[in-house]
Amino acid sequence: MNEVRDYLKESGMFFIATIDGDKPRVRPFGVAEIYEDKLYIQTGKRKNVFKQIEANPNVEICAFNKGTWIRIEGKLILDDRVEVKKYMLDQNPELRSMYNENDDNTAVLYFEKGIATIYSFTAEPKVIEF
Repeated sequence: MNEVRDYLKESGMFFIATIDGDKPRVRPFGVAEIYEDKLYIQTGKRKNVFKQIEANPNVEICAFNKGTWIRIEGKLILDDRVEVKKYMLDQNPELRSMYNENDDNTAVLYFEKGIATIYSFTAEPKVIEF
């Protein structure tokens, strides 16, 4: 799982795909952390992406780095504990201007079951289940 998180961090930005009714939606994200052996992302509860995840928690992430790309698929679960929100914001202090662990907007979500696959044009795909 550390390899998956490290890949996302080294990429600098990754894209998360959700479903909005019957239409796909994709947007950039930049925060991925491991807490209690789970891979977490962070967003705001007022954003459309959060509403889409609430309606259908199955998502896919994609990122590209140094000639390889990763796809991560799985189901996201909301974790509303203050301590995990604080951890995510402490690890990403640039978000503190928009979010606070005690507000009613900060959303941290973890992959209940995830499958990451790292691809390249020159090697067999590497699958990591977490």
